[in-house]
Amino acid sequence: MTVVRNYLLAPIFLLFTLGLVAQTGTVSGKLIDGDFNDGLAFANVAVKGTNYGTATDFEGKYSIEMAPGTYTVVFTFVGYSTKEVTDVVIKAGEVTDLSVTLTSAADALDDVVISVTRRQNSEKAVLDVQKNATVVLDGLSSETIKEQGASDVAAAVKAVPGVSIQEGKYVYVRGLGDRYTKTILNGMDVPGLDPDKNTIQLDIFPTNTLENLQVIKSATAEYSADFTGGIVNIITKDIPSSEEVSISAGLGYNPDMHFNEDYVTYEGSNTDFLGFDDGTRESPLATGENVPLVQADPVRAAELTSQFNRTMATMREQSFMNTSLGFSYGNKFKFENSDLGFTASLSYKNNTSYYEDFVSGQIIRKSADNSDLEPQTDRTQRGDLGSNDVILNGLVGLTYKSGRSKYRFNAIRIQNGNQRAALLRQANRDESVNNVVRDVLVYTQSSLTNLFLGGDHANEDGSWNTSWKVAPTFSSVDDKDFRETPFRVDGTQPTIEPSETGDPRRLFRELSEINLPARLDFDRKHKLFNNEAKLKFGAGFTYKNREFLVDEYALILQNFPRDAFNGDPNQLLAPENIYNPATDSGVVLRSDFNISNNFESSITIGTAYASEEFQVTERLKSIVGLRFEKFDLFYTGRTQEGDNFDNEKFIDKADLFPSVNLIYDLSESRDFKLRGSYARTTARPSFKEASAAQIVDPILGTTFIGNPDIQPSYINNFDLRLEKYTEGTDFFAISAFYKTFKDPIEITFFEAATDQFTPQNLGDATVLGAEVEVRKTLDFIGLRNFNFQANASLIESEQQIVPQELGFRQRTAREGEDVDDTRELQGQSPYLVNAGFTYETEESGWKSGIFYNVQGRTLEVVASADVPDVYTLPFHSLNFSLSKAWKSDKSEHSINFKVDNLLGDERESEFDFFNASNPTFFFQDPGQTFSLSYGVKF
Repeated sequence: MTVVRNYLLAPIFLLFTLGLVAQTGTVSGKLIDGDFNDGLAFANVAVKGTNYGTATDFEGKYSIEMAPGTYTVVFTFVGYSTKEVTDVVIKAGEVTDLSVTLTSAADALDDVVISVTRRQNSEKAVLDVQKNATVVLDGLSSETIKEQGASDVAAAVKAVPGVSIQEGKYVYVRGLGDRYTKTILNGMDVPGLDPDKNTIQLDIFPTNTLENLQVIKSATAEYSADFTGGIVNIITKDIPSSEEVSISAGLGYNPDMHFNEDYVTYEGSNTDFLGFDDGTRESPLATGENVPLVQADPVRAAELTSQFNRTMATMREQSFMNTSLGFSYGNKFKFENSDLGFTASLSYKNNTSYYEDFVSGQIIRKSADNSDLEPQTDRTQRGDLGSNDVILNGLVGLTYKSGRSKYRFNAIRIQNGNQRAALLRQANRDESVNNVVRDVLVYTQSSLTNLFLGGDHANEDGSWNTSWKVAPTFSSVDDKDFRETPFRVDGTQPTIEPSETGDPRRLFRELSEINLPARLDFDRKHKLFNNEAKLKFGAGFTYKNREFLVDEYALILQNFPRDAFNGDPNQLLAPENIYNPATDSGVVLRSDFNISNNFESSITIGTAYASEEFQVTERLKSIVGLRFEKFDLFYTGRTQEGDNFDNEKFIDKADLFPSVNLIYDLSESRDFKLRGSYARTTARPSFKEASAAQIVDPILGTTFIGNPDIQPSYINNFDLRLEKYTEGTDFFAISAFYKTFKDPIEITFFEAATDQFTPQNLGDATVLGAEVEVRKTLDFIGLRNFNFQANASLIESEQQIVPQELGFRQRTAREGEDVDDTRELQGQSPYLVNAGFTYETEESGWKSGIFYNVQGRTLEVVASADVPDVYTLPFHSLNFSLSKAWKSDKSEHSINFKVDNLLGDERESEFDFFNASNPTFFFQDPGQTFSLSYGVKF
């Protein structure tokens, strides 16, 4: 009978136990060492008046499950002040994030007791990291990103001081161009879908995979030396606090672009919606294989011509709206003495853009008569441009953590397909009666696979830490069958006129790149001058290799009438018009292979560094470091002049990069700080820039010319910053910075052909700037739940003009124009403004915000000969977001509404003429986009 009773009671007891477990909540976070801004390992975390408690792991992280209620959590560590956090609310089935900072007891008068609300925790944790950082740093928490309603990192990072976003995806820091900003993922280099940029596009990272984001503006020896404006460190989640599943879907509508029946496109492949071509655009020839001349093998020439895709014309059809889908999953598995975390995400974006009256590639010159101030048109180009961009992004991560070790593996795969079609009208002179109409079909297929494997290890007392990381990336960019058909429109009869318009042509380009970085880092806590200190040292090596192959073909009219196509590009390869050997007449392909445009290049970077962090006095901290980098660039290819290079070393540099950071606490509470820093950094040319290749943009009608003689730039960076923190999330900072540039790399017009661009070292430069940042809750004026944040940067740059540039500026100066021997630094914005108001009530779940961003008029392309400078005009971006979150059973729901470009501003660049109208160089009207998305989290 007793046995029967036990069997009956066992499941009842089990169900009761499971019920209790289901009713528990979790408090978790990170305990930060205020002296070193690292996790405080093996510290005690206890819940006052209960038996709940644990110890932090070697990273300073902890997690405690407990019954729902309101508690006081106490953090203690030998030699550090004790901190009590009251009013910590634990809810069933939910995770409360609580991260705090402990400072050494010698610097604290009393133990600290603070009250905290759940809404503030994440933002406060990021501010604590910023407050205790050894560098000038600004952060952005996942909570702040949610308040903005941002779906990806690019949309969120605009709130960071001194940051601007270009093309909706690339981040610039302090108004400096792409080459001066570096993006890293979890501390390691990751090339982007455009591997010629120093920064990866940020719109590929969904915010639901983000832990936080940091923008580092001053250097220490542990960071790579090839940045000047800043390093953007994207930190993804590793071990979730609990199981998380989220699904999202969104739609975007632009009245100017979507459901427009005049949308310009062309017939692509069946898999374009997945971001790759199914083979429709593949060349029937092997890379480097020539089409024989008709005189040599007419039958073979005709046969190969007939095998190419016959679509050459754009078409009009109705466009569809933007769509997006997202899925993420994360879970934590606890074992006796270890944890295993798993995260996965999959996101899909399909965006369609349509620009009517698009302007680009115009060339406007100065008159040969210096008394004539009016611009002289050399070439105008405008028309309609349609673009469909698909990004498919997947991420999988595994993290295993034991008592003193942590191992992490991440895999990222990004697939991108971009189809563009343009119908362009071109005139070569104002007086010309012979206008040109061009149909241009473009498809670029890009992919990136990044693998990350790393480990962190600590000794028994946490005084020694070792970290190792390996992160290979394999990327490709394939330009698949660019097609261009120009017709001269003379009266009413369109004709093919190669002498005036060029031949119809097709272009195939293949870029494949391998990037293999690895690093090993050590840090050791020790005593120096009877104070706590930390020694950091390490080494790394990076190998990069790129192969770039180009095949180009012209469509030749062999004994065939030039007006036989009635202006229809599709008629060029109609069966009846393809070259017939029997009649020796028709359209046939000719190989225009230029071996100078094909190259292979590799880069090796060997690094070593050491730094010491220590207290000079009770309030003054110093971080002194030295970094060594050996940079070599090798090139295999041929110049346009016929010189051959076989693994020739184009660049051979061995450099030392010193850095000093000083932090002075102006108050005993450490909430008022003065920072000063100096560092030497570099900016290096990309593979494309340090090549002999000529790379055509078929839509813009321009050509990029590499420069084998280009050399790295070197920059001295000086920073000064005053910071004021509060117990909440209010924050104020004012900064000043000064930079000197030796041989900055700038983009200029190619003097011999001004529809071409080339990189050059054009003289030394200086940059002087100031920043101010304010984050403030508006309770003090009676606006509860309102927050204001604003930051502004004012920057002055001065470039010393080299004699060659000064000479042509003086020769082409207009009457009454004074030519100075200095100008702005190319790519440097004179000012930046970011501002936003947000409203949030946790009780109702409503969040709203309005955000403004603008960047000043910026030198985009440096003048050459009689073509003047080109400037990018300010784009006033005003965006609005509104969201509602609610809970239902065991799920959390949210619906988000956004409006981008409320002001309806236009993106434009212009030529800079003296005392005359400034003609347009580039113009597109992005219109206003209305987005609606829904997300659910389980």
